Amino acid sequence: MSPWIPTRIDGKIRTIAWLSLISEITIIGTGGAVRLTGSGLGCPTWPACTPGSLIPTSEMGIHGVIEFANRLMTGVIGIIAIVAVVLLWRLRRQRRDLFVLALVLIGGIVAQALVGGVTVLTGLNPFIVGFHYIASLLMVCVAAVLVYRVYTPVGARIRIVPAAFAGLTHATSFFVAVTIAVGVLTTASGPHSGDLDAGRSGFNVELLEHLHAWPAYVMLALTIGLLAASVARRLPTTPWLAALLLVEGIQICVGLIQANFGLPPLLVGTHMVLASILAAVMTVVILSLKAVTDAPPLTPAATAEPVLSAR
Repeated sequence: MSPWIPTRIDGKIRTIAWLSLISEITIIGTGGAVRLTGSGLGCPTWPACTPGSLIPTSEMGIHGVIEFANRLMTGVIGIIAIVAVVLLWRLRRQRRDLFVLALVLIGGIVAQALVGGVTVLTGLNPFIVGFHYIASLLMVCVAAVLVYRVYTPVGARIRIVPAAFAGLTHATSFFVAVTIAVGVLTTASGPHSGDLDAGRSGFNVELLEHLHAWPAYVMLALTIGLLAASVARRLPTTPWLAALLLVEGIQICVGLIQANFGLPPLLVGTHMVLASILAAVMTVVILSLKAVTDAPPLTPAATAEPVLSAR
C-alpha cells in the first residue's frame, strides 16, 4: 500500500478534516447565493443543467452560472470526502470512529445531491428547500465532529462536568436547534424564494420572526449562564462556550439588522452561514462535556466518582 496513506493521525488527516468542515460551510454560502440572487432555477433540470446540456449555456446568463457553480461545489465536497476515506483506510480499525464519519460524509453528499435534484424538479418548493438547508447543517455538524475527533485519542469517554451543567448544555443545544428550525420556516415565508415563480409557505412571516427571536434569546441567556459557571468551576468547556457566545452575539446582531433593513440579501446570506457555524460550535461544546480516559469501559456506577470530582 502507498506510503502516502498514513498509519497514524497526521497533518494530512487533520487538514482533510478541516477542509471537509470548511467546504460543508462554504456550500451553504453558495447555496444561499443561488437563492438570494434568484438563481434557483438557473439550471432548470437535473442532473443536467438544461435538457440538452450538462453545463449552463449562454442563454442561461449569470443565473445559470451561479446555480451551476453551486452544483460543482458538491463535487468538490465529494472529492474531499473520498480523500478522507482513503487517508483513513489504514486506520479503519484503530480509528473506526473517524472512518465511519468519513463514510457518513460521502453518504450525506449523495443524499444532498438527490435532495437538490428534487428541489429543482419541484420548482423550489419552500419546504424542500428548507429541508435541503437543514440537511446541509447536519453535514456541517458531522464534519465538526470529525475535526474534533482527529485531535482527541480513541478510548473510553467519561463526563468531566457536573450532571446539571451537562443537562443545561443539552438544553441550550435544543434551543439552538429550535432557533435554526424556526429561522428556516421564516425564510421559507419571506421574499427570497430563489426564483420569481417559486412559491412561499404561506405562513405569517412577521409572527415567525418573533417566534424565531424568542428561542434565540433563551439560547443566549443559557449560554451566558453556562460560560459563567464554566469559568467559575474552571471547566475545560470554557473556550468553546466563549466561542459559542461570540457566534450567537454576532448572529443575533445580524438578525436584528437584517430584520430592520428589509432583509438585504448579503445580510440574509451571512445569517445563513453563521447559523451553520453556530451549529458546528454547539456540536463541539457537546463533545467537550466528555474526555477520553485510559481506563477500560466503565459501568454507570463506576463512573460516579470521576463525575463527582468535577463538581
